[in-house]
Amino acid sequence: MIVDAHHHLWDLSVRDQDWITDPPMGAIRRSFLEPDFVAAAPEVSASVLVQTVCVPEETPEFLAVAASSGVVGAVVGWTDLTSAGVVDALSELVDGPNGSWLRGIRHQVQSEPDPEWLCRKDVWNGLAAVGAAGLVYELLTLPHQMPAARRTVAALPQVQFVVDHCSKPAIGADPGEWAELIRALAAHENVTCKLSGLVTEADWKSWDVAALRPYFEVVLDAFGPERLMFGSDWPVCLLAATYDEWLDAARELVSELSPDEQAAIFSGTARRVYGL
Repeated sequence: MIVDAHHHLWDLSVRDQDWITDPPMGAIRRSFLEPDFVAAAPEVSASVLVQTVCVPEETPEFLAVAASSGVVGAVVGWTDLTSAGVVDALSELVDGPNGSWLRGIRHQVQSEPDPEWLCRKDVWNGLAAVGAAGLVYELLTLPHQMPAARRTVAALPQVQFVVDHCSKPAIGADPGEWAELIRALAAHENVTCKLSGLVTEADWKSWDVAALRPYFEVVLDAFGPERLMFGSDWPVCLLAATYDEWLDAARELVSELSPDEQAAIFSGTARRVYGL
């Protein structure tokens, strides 16, 4: 009973994904719809569908997908955290059509040029509104943005945060500085972490489980199984691995843990965090 805590869908006939630009990303420059995900992930019993672009129209579309899907059990959408109307915007989503499927909000912080963006007063006000709406906030950050993330989670203990993709460590580089930062984030009980996105931070053609293991061991030690959850990052993972290849790698990484600990990573943590 696997829960995939992080995957995407997009329809290029509805909206371009302007982040898929470089030729090496050509493998995912096509539409990926809910039936494609179901076919790729037959062992998944429930999933969390996560936003891909920072436009308000995408979130209601994803909520409609969740309402009609037999697998998608939660949506992480987007709204403008810096808007003075963020409270009303969140209320419209939660109370609007299919709003019961909304469980979180995310913004592409990794694309913000200001490494301190998360610490802006208007962003903190927006994050507080996310927490007050009963939603989690997902941290899509790069390592150099993690100090701001740490200050943010400390300043907003009432908000539940989820670190996407282990904050994208450079697989193959010395994990020392990243490891210190991820442990500092994990010291705050209002933070959980997704075991996802690692294969695309490694060499796409030559990665193996041994290359990923040092980073997995850091997040496992920092968060423990009860605050760590499996995510595929499909279809982005296809740049480096098929769904089954990443799932097999994740299973190998956790193979020495107890059955209960493995169940937490592959199901229990996500079910609790997203109310599945």
